[in-house]
Amino acid sequence: MDKPIKEQYLVSSFMASFLIHGMQVGVGVLGFQRIIVKTTGYDAWISVIIAGIIVHFIIACMYVMLKKADGDIVTIQRQIFGKWIGNLLSIIICFYFIALATAVLRTYIEVIQVWIFPDLQTWTVALVAAVFFYYVVAGGFRTVVGLTFIGVIIPFLLMPILLMPLEFAHFINMLPILKHSIVELLLGAKDTTLTFLGFELLLLYYPFLKKRELSQKWAQFGAFVTNLSYTTIMIVSLAFYSEQQLDKTIWATLTLFKVIQLPFLERFEYIGISMWMFLIAPNIALALWGASRCAKRAFSINQRKALVIALAMMTVITMLLPTRQEVDMMSNIVSQFGFYFVFVYIPLLVILQAIVLKVRRKKSEETTAM
Repeated sequence: MDKPIKEQYLVSSFMASFLIHGMQVGVGVLGFQRIIVKTTGYDAWISVIIAGIIVHFIIACMYVMLKKADGDIVTIQRQIFGKWIGNLLSIIICFYFIALATAVLRTYIEVIQVWIFPDLQTWTVALVAAVFFYYVVAGGFRTVVGLTFIGVIIPFLLMPILLMPLEFAHFINMLPILKHSIVELLLGAKDTTLTFLGFELLLLYYPFLKKRELSQKWAQFGAFVTNLSYTTIMIVSLAFYSEQQLDKTIWATLTLFKVIQLPFLERFEYIGISMWMFLIAPNIALALWGASRCAKRAFSINQRKALVIALAMMTVITMLLPTRQEVDMMSNIVSQFGFYFVFVYIPLLVILQAIVLKVRRKKSEETTAM
């Protein structure tokens, strides 16, 4: 059992819902429709629901491990693999969270460059973002949670606006349902990986929750709100666009904003893109906090020093991704690694932890009997 976190650094277990939802909804929601529709067509909404159900299952798996270990992912990996291999695996997770933050930041910069400021230099935004996120994350976990709370509440006001394109909806396009095989639907669910990633940070901030053993209902609620949001956006998109249009539209959600016309505002999507900054800020801040926390736990180094290294890596990598092809490649790498980490490695850890604890308990009983 690790040293308990001091009371003043803990947050209410209720905040687990904001942390899960705030981390899952980011730049992925701007264009996840095109990727899924390529595999499952008008049945894409079913793949989103399947992916959501699997996320609920993985969260339950994480709670099984965390309750047994009474710590975080670093504790669990040391428990199963020993100190050296456990720490080596922890550093891989550090790099993964840095890559996740980089993918989110670079994608958002690309959206700004394409939709608002074509001549905007990537390095200027990357440097400003690095300074901003240093001050947020260096403020501690409670500061990051505060940013996440704001990042969920303010953009939530945009959700009803996304229903306005329903005026031009053709739900008949979605019939008949279940035209695709179960294998295709599962492949479509796999394609949503990048969209749903982020909730695995629970493996690190679990010890910072008050009454953490009872926090699973809030974590599951946060995931449910995410699933509901994604399913609604997907159904609206399928009813508004044709399958061919969705296949060619990179940021389908963002394009929905163009339908909205106000007498005093010609380009509503500018408002939408600006408010989306509130959504992606918690994504980046939490991922950077997770990377620096993981490094601190594995190697006992100062978390602020680890944060500076993480920020430097994020900034440099962001500058090294100049075109759409490089950004896509980075997102695909993060998505592939995230898929195997979350949906393969975590269930495997549950099984290994159960076996290791059972063997150790048996040996302990035999030693006591002697």
